[in-house]
This record gives sequence, structure tokens and C-alpha cells, in this order.
Amino acid sequence: MSVRDYLKSRVFFTQVLAALAILFVLGYLFMHWLTFTTDHDHEITVPNLAKLTQEQVEKKLDELDLDYVLLDSVDYNKDYPKFSVVEQDPLPGAKVKVGRKVYIKINASGFSSVRIPDLIQKTYREAVPTLKALGLEEGTITYIPNLGKDMVLEMRFKGRNLKVGDRVLKASKIDLVLGDGKESYSEPVDSLATPTEVTPANGK
Repeated sequence: MSVRDYLKSRVFFTQVLAALAILFVLGYLFMHWLTFTTDHDHEITVPNLAKLTQEQVEKKLDELDLDYVLLDSVDYNKDYPKFSVVEQDPLPGAKVKVGRKVYIKINASGFSSVRIPDLIQKTYREAVPTLKALGLEEGTITYIPNLGKDMVLEMRFKGRNLKVGDRVLKASKIDLVLGDGKESYSEPVDSLATPTEVTPANGK
């Protein structure tokens, strides 16, 4: 049988169809194997880890076949228990694969301390942003007679006067004593004394 006759024969077409069927089956099995090994269709919902301790995080994620990495501790946040999770990535509700790492940040054990800046003779508008930048809060505002309107004259914490450089805990409320701008300027008494009369030498 010639090649041309073989290519036109029923045997050739049967073998071609058999080869295509085998390739199709192998491709189908390979895709299923790939899906199984990569968990292509298996996604896990990341739980909310906020306010959990490290031990609780480890237990919760182990049950879901997830892992975690502790990145760092953050400044103390009074809304969260000490040493509990404050931040996480991915966020709660995200869909991830098995074995995915969840990155967490832990709340510090307490507020750190900061130095009181020099706010004396600064305006109220300048003082408040400076306090907030240091993690401090604005407390009670008191006005006393002074030429400088809204000028900081004293800084107080829990009733005691603060000096520049004193240390207080973050989130402390700093009371400010400001000038009311209503005190008028008056010359010293000595400068208002009546000039002494000078008697001429000839007595006239």
C-alpha cells in the first residue's frame, strides 16, 4: 500500500482519532491534577484577628491552615487590650489560599513618654497641632488677663505646672493657660513722675 493510499485508509483515520482521544484524556487528567495540587478552587476567608493575643491568633489560623508573621508592636492604643492584634494584612474577609501568611501588628503594653515642648508665648493655633503631633491631647483652656490674646502663658498637667522638657505619657491631656488680650498697657509709675523744677542760678 502506498503512502497516499495509507493516508486515505480507514486504519489511518482510526489511529488519528485514537491519538486525539488519548491526548484529550491526558490533558483532562493533567488539569485535574494541577487543580488538586494548587488548590485552585479552594479559598479561605481571612478571619478578624483584632484584639486577639498571639496565642489566640496561632490557634485560630492553625484551624484554617493559615500562618502568621508578627511584624512589630505599635504605639499603645487604649481601645485594644495590651499585646493584642491592632492591625492585620490581609484584612478580615479577604479570600486567600491554604498556607497564606497573615501579617499582624501587636498593641504595646502601655503609653510611652514624651517631652513637653516649649509652647510658652506660642499662639493657641500653633500649640495644639504641636501637642497632637507628639501624641498628646488638648485639655482645659483657661484665660487670664494678658496683652497677648490666645498666647500660651502656662502649661499644666493634673493641676501642676509643666516646664519645658518634663516627661508625660502619650495621650495625656495638657491644660493651657492663655492670655485674654484684654489687659491694657500702662507705663511704669516712675516714668510718670512730675519733673523737678530747676531754679536759675541768679535766683530769678
